[in-house]
Amino acid sequence: MTKLSGRNAVVTGAAGGIGQAIAAEIARLGAHVWVVDVDGDAAQRVARDLGDDRATPAHVDVTSRPSVEALAQSVFGRDGRLDVLVANAGVSTMNRFLDLSDEEWDANFAVNARGTFVTFQTFARRMVVQPVRDGAEVRGKLIATASMAARIAAPLLAHYSASKFAVVGLVQAAAKELAAHRLTVNAVNPGYVRTAMQEREVAWEADLRGLTPEAVRNEYVTSTPLGRLQEPGDVARVVAFLASSDADFLTGEVIEANGGACTT
Repeated sequence: MTKLSGRNAVVTGAAGGIGQAIAAEIARLGAHVWVVDVDGDAAQRVARDLGDDRATPAHVDVTSRPSVEALAQSVFGRDGRLDVLVANAGVSTMNRFLDLSDEEWDANFAVNARGTFVTFQTFARRMVVQPVRDGAEVRGKLIATASMAARIAAPLLAHYSASKFAVVGLVQAAAKELAAHRLTVNAVNPGYVRTAMQEREVAWEADLRGLTPEAVRNEYVTSTPLGRLQEPGDVARVVAFLASSDADFLTGEVIEANGGACTT
């Protein structure tokens, strides 16, 4: 029996990058995964690749409470419970602080901070009353993907950094309140992860700093003591650990899963 056999999980932002890797890893470990994304067609493709017996796609906008509420109704209607919730959906833009617009600020906070809050709260309201599985210590796990930018604020990413600092604060506060309901709440801080989102950021940073994209990537690698760009699977395996019973006595933790790029 694999570590997550018989468990039900939801992963937001799961149509690509880190989220797709998390969904695949959790499914590999035996869970049924709801592959959730604002790109419904991509969510369907990922779920189809994982297999109908392992995954269900869902088109959801995490900035919309009605959209997340509809997802929760579908999940609990089908499965009756949720064991693992991974609030992974996130966005970024890049700009100099003096040039940041209200629209950029609001867009980052809408998905990264408010989206995590709405997703956590909507599902936690149901999870607090679900029964504890036989032999289990907790009712369920809530996990957020934050960023090492939530620990070490990054130039050109003031709005993104602030939104991820908010995620860490939310995780630590929610962990203290939800412990009484036997729910754990933790976060993972990835670093320089090789994804389509990183490719966009590399191009933006290169343009803003007058560098080549290759020079920016080299800086990322140099800033990572383990000496390479991070892969989505590096993050997914840490999330899978938090989702498992091995992490039942961890809550309010923020794991720096970034190859040593952030050690605070």
